[in-house]
Amino acid sequence: MSCRLHGRMRLAKQAMLRKGHTDGGPDFEATGVSLEHRWDLTPADAVRVQRCLAAKIIRRSVGGNNRKIRTVAGVDCSYHKGHVRAAVVVLRYKDLKTLAEAVAQEPVSFPYRSGLLAFREGPAILKAISRLPLQPDLMVFDGHGIAHPRRFGIACHIGLLTGIASIGCAKTRLVGEFEPPAPSRGSCSPVTDRGEIVGMALRTRTDVAPVFVSIGHCIDLAGCTRHVLHCCRKYRLPETTRRADRLAALSTEAE
Repeated sequence: MSCRLHGRMRLAKQAMLRKGHTDGGPDFEATGVSLEHRWDLTPADAVRVQRCLAAKIIRRSVGGNNRKIRTVAGVDCSYHKGHVRAAVVVLRYKDLKTLAEAVAQEPVSFPYRSGLLAFREGPAILKAISRLPLQPDLMVFDGHGIAHPRRFGIACHIGLLTGIASIGCAKTRLVGEFEPPAPSRGSCSPVTDRGEIVGMALRTRTDVAPVFVSIGHCIDLAGCTRHVLHCCRKYRLPETTRRADRLAALSTEAE
């Protein structure tokens, strides 16, 4: 199964544009065959979508652990006047030089619910990704992947819809328990939930609180920790997240 943008991006754009809720519930098959669904669902229907699609997440590095990552994108959102603004910044992997960026906004059409972030931010994120002039090899989200009650956080959701390998890198823990990692940079400890390892608490700076890293799609957990640590230079958060956050904030201030 390929983790390239081509082919899947058509589905992502269609999913982004599908609006409206019908009495029949979400627009997907109960077996999870289809990736397409409506975005403005009830919270109960959104939960059913997550449970359905979670089984499609690939928890290994497609193409092998030696697959060359040349570009990595950061994804983050901000809110302003009833709209969500998504920012995507693509960096060259080897030196983290910014290569491209895109922003997009959509009206907020879904209430805030813990664990359902993708239904508030997904349409704007997909629109921003579709505006990029180049395709990233990897995306890092300011949110969770499988370290989620239904193993389907925003990094899984957008990764699956686009077919791009993705990582969740969150500031706080959503589920599970962990032992504090050693204080040195690069130390990590597993986050376990209901007997399953769902992520890593990763120390990106010595004596600074860890970030919480988890699989989004088409990558394994070792790859997640390695790539996030590579993207962290002087600060606790990876440069991918920092630059996307800055771009989302600048887009808000520019209005």
